[in-house]
Amino acid sequence: MIAMTIVGVTACTATACAAGDAEPTARTSVTTASPAAVSSVVTVPPDQTPTSSPTSSPTSSPPPATPDETPDETPSAAAEPPEFSAKITKVARDEVPHSWRPSCPVSLNELRKITMTYWGLDDRAHTGEMVVNAAVAEEVASVFRKLYDQRYPIRRMELVDAYKGSDYDSIDAGNTSAFNCRSATGSGNWSEHAYGRAIDLNPLENPFVYADGSHAHSNADEYVDRPKKPGVIHADDKVVRAFEEIGWGWGGYWSSYKDYQHFSKSGH
Repeated sequence: MIAMTIVGVTACTATACAAGDAEPTARTSVTTASPAAVSSVVTVPPDQTPTSSPTSSPTSSPPPATPDETPDETPSAAAEPPEFSAKITKVARDEVPHSWRPSCPVSLNELRKITMTYWGLDDRAHTGEMVVNAAVAEEVASVFRKLYDQRYPIRRMELVDAYKGSDYDSIDAGNTSAFNCRSATGSGNWSEHAYGRAIDLNPLENPFVYADGSHAHSNADEYVDRPKKPGVIHADDKVVRAFEEIGWGWGGYWSSYKDYQHFSKSGH
C-alpha cells in the first residue's frame, strides 16, 4: 500500500490533442492510506539483572577485553533505504510561475503536485516533485512506487519551472517531469503535457529520435541506439509494463519517430 496524503483531489476531464497511437484501455485501481511516518526500529535487549551481588573487592578491576570478546558490528537499520512515500497536494500559483498561465487548457485546480521518493542513478533514495493532472495523480504515484521498489534509477525529478518552463533545458539536464503548458513537438496543438497527462522519464537516456535517426540533444548520442545501460527503457521492460498496467502508452512504440522518454494516458 502506498503511503500517500491526498489534499482536495478533484477529477477533471480534458481532450487529448496530439496525434499518435490509439489509447490503451487497461486500468488498475490504487489503494491509498493516510501517511505514516517511516522509521527504522532497532530492538535493544533489556539489561541483564545479576542474580547475586558482586563480590569483587574495591581494589580489583576487570580483566582487559581481548579481541575475541569484542562484539561484532552489525549494520544499523537506519542505513536501510526508506520506504516509498508519495504526498499529493494542490498546486500553488507560485510553484508553477513558468509552466502554467491562464490560457492553458487546464486550471490550477485541475493539477496536483506529487512529492515522492525515487531511486537515483547513484543507488540512493531521493525525493522529487512532479505536477500532473489531478485525475491521474494516484495512478502515477502507483507506477513510481513500483519503479522505486524495482530500483529503476532516475537521474533527477523536479518541476520544469526549475528550468523556467524550458522543455529543451529540462530534457538536456535529464530531468523527469510531467506538466508543462506547451504545444506538442512539431505541432500547433496542445501537448498531452499541457493537460498533465504525460511524463518524460529519464529524457537523456531515452531521447526523442526523428525518423531519419537525428535528435536534438548531443549529450544523448550514446543512447540513440538503445544500449543496455541504467535508466534506458526498452520494449516490454518493467517500466513499460508498469505504465501499461494503468493504461498508459509508450512513445517508443510509435511507428514514425520514437519518443523513448514519453508516456501518456492517451498513448499520444
